[in-house]
Amino acid sequence: MASRDLAALASLFADETRAAICLALLDGRAWTAGELARHAGVAASTASEHLGRLVAGGVLAEERQGRHRYVRLADPGIAHLVEDLAALAAPAVPEPPSGLRAASAGRALARGRTCYDHLAGRLGIAITDAMTEGGLLRQDTGFALTDRGVAWFGGLGIGLVAKGRRPMARGCLDWTERRPHLAGTAGAALCAHALDAGWCVRIGSERAVKVTAEGERALHETLGIEAPALH
Repeated sequence: MASRDLAALASLFADETRAAICLALLDGRAWTAGELARHAGVAASTASEHLGRLVAGGVLAEERQGRHRYVRLADPGIAHLVEDLAALAAPAVPEPPSGLRAASAGRALARGRTCYDHLAGRLGIAITDAMTEGGLLRQDTGFALTDRGVAWFGGLGIGLVAKGRRPMARGCLDWTERRPHLAGTAGAALCAHALDAGWCVRIGSERAVKVTAEGERALHETLGIEAPALH
């Protein structure tokens, strides 16, 4: 990549409104321009201008359904880039929350959240650690599922299908825990299963997820994770 191209890509993130938009879209869902404008606290016209730049730059993909315009992060690679930048930018000593609502939201995100299409926060780390300790995942030479890990997914009825150049397992630096959690095709498949099976439910309007009673039982039975580690 030429230096000019790299500088152009970096400039797309060098704005607080565009950064807020990208962080919101890490929940893996498509948002309307109006929803993103309200989230970022800017006028609809301002959000539309920023969205146009992000779409033109390949950071976001646009979808239209009737009169509605939706945008999402262009691909998993962009999502990983945003999450990695967020982890690098996070201060060593976090600033205190501005109020009770912000504090509650921060605790919820730290406890468990989606990172584009996989699980993050203490929940994601607990699962990653349990898989590693159980011999399902290796981290010594990069993230890789073992044969036992592939069989474990199959036992849950989770099909692992390679998609393009996306790795089966990948470490993604967690910006709250400062440690890598499981991403890649396997991480996405496990997150989808956890939500579909009712192990986790989304809470609030952002990325936070909460483990249900059924999820506590399932994660204990399948990975040996104790309930306190999920709260």
